[in-house]
Amino acid sequence: MRPLWKSRAHHKVAKGGRGSGKSWDVAERFMTLALREQCKILCTRDVQNTLSDSVLATLKRVIEHHGLEEAFEQTRHGLRCKNGSLFLFRGLQDPHNIKSLENVKYCWVEEAQRVSRSAMDILMPTIRANGSEIWWVYNPENESDPVHQEFAIGERPDCEVVTCNWRDNPYFPDVLKAELKYDRENDYEKYLWVWEGHTRTISDAQVFRHKFRVAEFQTPQDARFYFGADWGFSQDPTALVRCFIRNKVLWIDYEAYGTGVDIDQLPALFRAVPGSDTWPITADSERPDTISYMRKHDYNIRGAKKGKGSVEDGVQFIRSFRGVVIHPRCEHTAEEFRTYSYKTDRITEEILPVLEDKNNHAIDALRYALEATMRRVGSIGSVAAAELGL
Repeated sequence: MRPLWKSRAHHKVAKGGRGSGKSWDVAERFMTLALREQCKILCTRDVQNTLSDSVLATLKRVIEHHGLEEAFEQTRHGLRCKNGSLFLFRGLQDPHNIKSLENVKYCWVEEAQRVSRSAMDILMPTIRANGSEIWWVYNPENESDPVHQEFAIGERPDCEVVTCNWRDNPYFPDVLKAELKYDRENDYEKYLWVWEGHTRTISDAQVFRHKFRVAEFQTPQDARFYFGADWGFSQDPTALVRCFIRNKVLWIDYEAYGTGVDIDQLPALFRAVPGSDTWPITADSERPDTISYMRKHDYNIRGAKKGKGSVEDGVQFIRSFRGVVIHPRCEHTAEEFRTYSYKTDRITEEILPVLEDKNNHAIDALRYALEATMRRVGSIGSVAAAELGL
């Protein structure tokens, strides 16, 4: 949150997931301003019928935490500082009530993802004093939400945006850690929305929808590992993944992922994955020079055979497992499993049987890792494959 404190931007946006401490930090910011100068501070949200619906409770906890009880007093309609600063609390369900406010220098919009476009259009010109600030605090919900379109996606020159999540909160409580872990392991889409501050992206076009989960697990000591690598081109990332198969489930326990990795940096990148210097690796065959370089550095690596339909076949093979479990440390792999999609017709919005060639670098590496196994299963038949646990 420090960039927002230092910035002189008129619009200051704090977005992110639950448990990040955003609202507490903003409350501290406005307490500081109220003590530093005599000013009016508007605290608002989409719907606020009583003070109990407002951020007053958060402000009072901050006052108590810092021992500022003698500097502030609650009034019938708000909160007053002994130096004359005043906190006002209003709802935006009738934004015309905001237009009547005068000399408000600072504004805190809580749960800003729920604020309508019309309310924003009335509020923003109201806070117009020199040096004024409007703080928009929200957990992203939908890509189309007006505040998200205006500030997170738009490029306003008078705006400073920070994203903060549970990792940024040193006081993140254990009870929320338990909820986070449950969501991550049982509903990864919900986890990314609630805890990581992503907008909702659940879509029937997602290739691996309902086929994977993210969970911590212990890798068996007798695991037979499969390694796959996809080389980066220009701004595309290089990816290496390690996986194993157990009880008809595909387990992905390590990844290496980097953008703009020069060829002489590849051995060090690969060493981040245990066993990559001893186990066989199947890699994208489009870069024979890179494969040759890695062989000279003692990596047991060969090119994938690929061929017509190999992408679709590989994806289908991954989907044929009972499930896919991704360790939380494989963040890029998990993100690709969430976003890898089929193309959608721009006009009819129908989902097409064509894979989008993006968000798939770790997935391509996974396909290469499983290439020999997929060919073996295809040649020995389903009964024998079942006997092998595949």
